[in-house]
Amino acid sequence: MDEVVPTAKIDDLDVAILRQLNVDGRRSYREIARELGVSISTVSNRVKRLEQESVITGYVPVVDPKRIGYDVIAVIGVRISRGKLLEVQRRIGKDERVFGVYDVTGEWDSVIMVRFKNTRELDSFIKKLVAMENVERSYTQVVLNIVKEEKRVVV
Repeated sequence: MDEVVPTAKIDDLDVAILRQLNVDGRRSYREIARELGVSISTVSNRVKRLEQESVITGYVPVVDPKRIGYDVIAVIGVRISRGKLLEVQRRIGKDERVFGVYDVTGEWDSVIMVRFKNTRELDSFIKKLVAMENVERSYTQVVLNIVKEEKRVVV
């Protein structure tokens, strides 16, 4: 069972700083301080605390998957043998194309989100997935269009 992580205590200024970083994670503390009407040291101290409390867990570039050749997104439901959920999910999650593995309610035990360069890769992935030990069944949906997709967490 996953560890329960207590919610960090954040105030309105922390939220405002997080929103500024969500717009541009490379934005300088000077720019953020000017925008929010606080000192640079206040922003620096707040960001340092948010990092220490694991509210901010890292900084990454936001990459457009299509620009690097990943044109196919699949949503895959998986039925997994009783008692083997986390083991199978962890195995699936090791594939670098998998960008989401979720426990869900309903007919399926897990839903995974995967990006592929083409349908041949998708086909190969599905065949390996259903051949995995403790994977009982799967269903696959291919995303045709993305209407909305957030690259950030709303604060």
